[in-house]
Amino acid sequence: MSDIASIAVAGMAASTARFEASAQRVARDPRADIAKELVSQKFAAADFEANIAVIRSADAMTKSLLDILA
Repeated sequence: MSDIASIAVAGMAASTARFEASAQRVARDPRADIAKELVSQKFAAADFEANIAVIRSADAMTKSLLDILA
């Protein structure tokens, strides 16, 4: 796996962990700041989607390079 993809996968894992931590805080604490946690979850989801875009771009660049070399 390329360095770019490895970094993106690590970013996906980190954003998943942030999302899950926020969801756990909401589930455990009835006085949790729902608005703050929702914003945190939205940011985690956006980070995850950005890392998916990085993986797709790296895949497309690799495919283009292989097409050129073949």
